[in-house]
Amino acid sequence: MTRTTRSSYADPMPRGEESGAPGREGGCTRDAHHGLSAHEVVLLLESDADRGLSEEEAARRLELFGPNVLPSAVGASLLRRVLRQFHHPLIYVLLVASAITAALGEYVDSAVIFGVVLVNAVVGFVQESKAEAALEGLRAMVRTTATVVRGGRRRQVPSSDLVPGDLVLVEAGEKVPADVRLLREAELRVDESALTGESVPVPKDEVVLDARTPVADRRNMLHSGTLVTAGQGAGITVATGTETELGQIHRLVGAAQTLATPLTVKLAAFSKVLTVVILALAAVTFAIGVVRGQGAVQTFTAAVALAVGAIPEGLPAAVTITLAIGVARMARRRAVIRRMPAVETLGSTTVICSDKTGTLTENQMTVRAVWTPDGAFDVTGSGYDPDGVLHDAAGAVVTAEADRALWWCLLAGAGCNDAVLVRKDGRWDLLGDPTEGAMRVVADKGGLDEADVAERCPRIEVIPFSSGRQYMATLHRDPGTGDHLVLAKGATERILALCAGQMACDGSVRPLDPAAVLTAAEHLAAGGLRVLATAALPSADPDTFTEDHLPGTLVLTGLQAMLDPPRPAATAAVSACHSAGITVKMITGDHAATASAIAGRIGLLTSPGPREGDVLTGVDLTALPDREYPDAVDRARVFARVSPEQKLRLVQALQERGQVVAMTGDGVNDAPALRQANIGVAMGRGGTEVAKDAADMVLTDDDFATIEAAVEEGRGVFDNLTKFIVWTLPTNMGEGLVILVAILLGATLPILPTQILWINMTTAVALGLMLAFEPKETGIMTRPPRDPARPLLTGALAVRILLVSALLVAGAWWLFTWERDTGATLPEARTAAVNLFVTVEAFYLFSCRSLTRSAWHLGLLSNRWIIGGILAQTAGQLALTYLPAMNHLFHTAPISGPAWLRILALAVLVSVVVAIDKRLRHHLM
Repeated sequence: MTRTTRSSYADPMPRGEESGAPGREGGCTRDAHHGLSAHEVVLLLESDADRGLSEEEAARRLELFGPNVLPSAVGASLLRRVLRQFHHPLIYVLLVASAITAALGEYVDSAVIFGVVLVNAVVGFVQESKAEAALEGLRAMVRTTATVVRGGRRRQVPSSDLVPGDLVLVEAGEKVPADVRLLREAELRVDESALTGESVPVPKDEVVLDARTPVADRRNMLHSGTLVTAGQGAGITVATGTETELGQIHRLVGAAQTLATPLTVKLAAFSKVLTVVILALAAVTFAIGVVRGQGAVQTFTAAVALAVGAIPEGLPAAVTITLAIGVARMARRRAVIRRMPAVETLGSTTVICSDKTGTLTENQMTVRAVWTPDGAFDVTGSGYDPDGVLHDAAGAVVTAEADRALWWCLLAGAGCNDAVLVRKDGRWDLLGDPTEGAMRVVADKGGLDEADVAERCPRIEVIPFSSGRQYMATLHRDPGTGDHLVLAKGATERILALCAGQMACDGSVRPLDPAAVLTAAEHLAAGGLRVLATAALPSADPDTFTEDHLPGTLVLTGLQAMLDPPRPAATAAVSACHSAGITVKMITGDHAATASAIAGRIGLLTSPGPREGDVLTGVDLTALPDREYPDAVDRARVFARVSPEQKLRLVQALQERGQVVAMTGDGVNDAPALRQANIGVAMGRGGTEVAKDAADMVLTDDDFATIEAAVEEGRGVFDNLTKFIVWTLPTNMGEGLVILVAILLGATLPILPTQILWINMTTAVALGLMLAFEPKETGIMTRPPRDPARPLLTGALAVRILLVSALLVAGAWWLFTWERDTGATLPEARTAAVNLFVTVEAFYLFSCRSLTRSAWHLGLLSNRWIIGGILAQTAGQLALTYLPAMNHLFHTAPISGPAWLRILALAVLVSVVVAIDKRLRHHLM
């Protein structure tokens, strides 16, 4: 909401600029409406609990507070996005070089240089991510209609017209249009998973809560953007627009920084250093030439040639193509990249902050155990797929027909049930409550399918579940006998209060043993399972099916214990991340007990139980002093019941400690942290559009194992980019140094600027880019993450680059001088020097396939793209050497067979020296 002035009535917003946003994580502000009675809220907002606002007052407040919408984001203009592609130090040098060569009449060289710049700009513009759509997605969440009561009349209005004080009515299937304080409700349940991370729909009531109650536990509030799944309710609108909880997330998303990736940071620093070195060498070259009395124009041309030769023109294209290949590889492994630099960022990840529901777990509640008074049964299978069986204590497969208590327990769970399971696109989906879906599935596994239950005991009446009642009961009629029966399920204590006895395995009824039932329930709950009790009355009087008559009449049939199970591949993926030196942390809005149970099952926590500090709740985080916060966050492995602000602060705290953070999420509440993280990962199946738009990567299968696979691909991408840089720089430096040496000696240039451009552009495409297709090296996920502070090139790699550059310069000068001394013409000697550069690059390419191991160890044919690239480059060199048109354009000439032998001998010598250096320095790479 945009506040333009103060109202005559009390401020209806519990926070904002006046009330102060700080401190919301664990408490609330002075006007927290969940901490006030319904009557007080109505008075505070000067409304009416029955008639709502008048039309005139609603119009006045709409003018005062503005529409119930979230502001749209303002992106960069088209011109600015285009100009941004030229904002790079190396590009500046190339543009200046192009202008200078054009002024000197070297139009072909100028056109080639400018063409390189233009191609790079086009590629960058196309690949740049589209304007951030996360804020627009948030705005779309509140674009709906709302049912309000104004002046005592019920009517539909656009949700954008809602104002504080409006009396809003909601019912099942509707989206909540604003933040609302409940006045009255009837069996109301709301899916708040997108906002809070709560894995099951939340029962709502109008009870007054403690003012410090966190958002996830405010059961007397309805929050904008959440979905009503059952029942109906009425309440007073207390916040609209940016003042809602959704609006707070909107502000957090807008404030979160979109961080530069480790690769872009390193390339920017590397480019600045390289630019300074190149310009310094060019200036020295020009100064030396002038001092030696050489012509200013000739010397300046040589200096420009040095600058152009030393700049790795193919680097931007290589980065783009290597990242694009990484994108394609990740897509095949079910990870869709929305921003290309994120590919490499994954390879730098040191911490993965993973959501629980739907990422580490199936996001499908599953009954794992059934207890009856005479037995205990384990249940196999996962999710809503009915493929699975029940095992008794001896491990034998059992069906419901073998145990009457088990039969009635499964019947009660399936019959006293409103969920519907449907098969869609090859997978089972649920319409309804996840808990009820799990009970439908376990009944099917025990031999009672949904159609059989509906046919044998159709429902005729229901006492619905409510937060106060904590159970649901249904009345059924047996079509065969005409008898009536009652089925019930709910919280263990509440079902026990309804029961007078418990059922034995033969169907007989024994006296109820509440202590044994409670002990069994506590044992199951200790394992992180959610426990519901079931009861039945096989022969019932339909006239007594009322809430008042049920207590003390039913027979306990058993307990069903369920959880959202871990994904099958999650444990192995977490273990692989640990082996790779990556810390995995669970951050969830769910309860600590549930989160800890799942964390223990997948290996995030040590057994037999978590150590002190391993599990922190949102309340714990709020209570931490600032000085202790970073250490506590770094030490903990599970964060439960956390708010969106706390998720964001957790990510920021880890980044402040130098960590490269990958954050996963699927809800609106995850969006700020997803955007703040170095790499945001959203769920493709169960994620909200807001989360997807805020993320850098979307998982099409919502599986944590896919993140581990993407990290592996990201490491491979960074390796290949490093290999390309180590391969291309010696040539660029060698070309520049050849020019510098010629100026220093006052000698003829061994290679011309046009020939340098030929070498740089053809070899970058035909040879260097083939490294982008290099397969990942073995052991890539057993080494620790790269230190974020580690430079792009280590000292050992820098030495290798200088070594190869020196060998190229020495070899080119020796060969050029030899050819001239043995009677070759100047074009022939230069052609030999050009072919030496290219041949050495081709041999050196095999060495660069691994920075630590020999090419023989990798296998010559493991990257067939390199073989194809060398064949294409060979054809190009033969054309450059022997075709008259190419001779004329590039000032080359045919060379003899002995010259080729000398070229090959020098290339082999360079390869041997590099192999020796690699063997001596492999531990420093």
